Amino acid sequence: MSAMATVEEHLAGILAVVVPLQAVTVALPDAAERTLAAPAHARVDLPPFDNSAMDGFAVRYADVAAAGDTPRRLRVVADLPAGSPADPPLAPGQAIRIMTGSAVPTATDTIVPFEDTAGGLADSLGEIVVTAAPRAEGAHVRRRGEDTRAGDVVLPAGTRLGPLQLGALAAAGIDRVEVAARPRVAVVSTGSELVPAGAPLERGQIPESNGILLAHLAAGAGSEIVRRASVDDAGPELAALVAELTAGAGAVDAIVFTGGVSAGAYEVVRQTVGQMTFGKIAMQPGKPQGFGVAERTLLFGLPGNPVSAAVSFEAFVRPALLTLQGRTSVHRPVLRLPAAVGWRTPPGRRQYLPVTIDRTDPAGWRVTPASAGGSHLAGRLGSAEAYAVVPAEVDAVAAGDAVDVMLLD
Repeated sequence: MSAMATVEEHLAGILAVVVPLQAVTVALPDAAERTLAAPAHARVDLPPFDNSAMDGFAVRYADVAAAGDTPRRLRVVADLPAGSPADPPLAPGQAIRIMTGSAVPTATDTIVPFEDTAGGLADSLGEIVVTAAPRAEGAHVRRRGEDTRAGDVVLPAGTRLGPLQLGALAAAGIDRVEVAARPRVAVVSTGSELVPAGAPLERGQIPESNGILLAHLAAGAGSEIVRRASVDDAGPELAALVAELTAGAGAVDAIVFTGGVSAGAYEVVRQTVGQMTFGKIAMQPGKPQGFGVAERTLLFGLPGNPVSAAVSFEAFVRPALLTLQGRTSVHRPVLRLPAAVGWRTPPGRRQYLPVTIDRTDPAGWRVTPASAGGSHLAGRLGSAEAYAVVPAEVDAVAAGDAVDVMLLD
């Protein structure tokens, strides 16, 4: 790592050593928020049969093609609710009442909606009058396989399985999928000043908050949190914990350290974890960073200030955890939005500033700093919806300037 590496250089060094995890096969309901490890192929045609797109009547187009000029009278001879396996025959001058989703009878080729008929046959069979001609033969018929054919790729490998994706797979007859294993992650906070949230504070002590922050960020990136720990600035406790977490079959896939990575006198991660290298990154906040590999475990050293830890996770840890899962997209979505007010930027470093988004004008969203930019402002971080990402070569942002905005949700 150079004296002042760029964000891209540091991230590239991390991703270069990330090896995707092995795949596992799970039932579809258990695949929520996981990542496809192999393409998912449709098991059935979608739709699986020709079906009606409307509540109405299945007819022969030839019987009703001229209904717009001369209303046509048809005799309703059968009724097809959704789910019925029946395939009733049809003679010229006849119709079959049909509901949305019902299989279209073989003897028919077109659907006439209820609203294009007269006769009051919503509740009984009898005679109807078709008052409007269908636009064409096959009107309102959903054709078998028009969405997806059996064997087609429904979703490619690397896709995150959210609600829409799970619904698409289920519709294609898929009940089990191959997904990437969840990265097993440990989060270790360091500092003799840390005490559990809610505990009485003595002079010099602060509540430990980075552990829960980073653990939930990692969980949101598809990981399983197997350990959260807080250690003081003495080396032996941390050394023993690292040895435990990186040994044998029980090794975790990643350890995220927060604190102890800078150049002070009590930087326990820097002084203890020999498998890591440390340096400065041209970013603000988050300049001090560490990274390494112990056996197969990725080791991330993040600063201890809460905003620095959160930003560092987004820049480096999250992309690595998603790469472990084979995800095709590892970065947050970015919008280009104008700044509502101006602010200063650090010389020569890319700035990640927590911001809120003003949605008052749907056609003109704007961003406002959620804080003054201090890396210690944990309380104000809670109101942030995004980070404004300002290039290192920009000296200042003025009101109205367009900035890149990394969305967090």
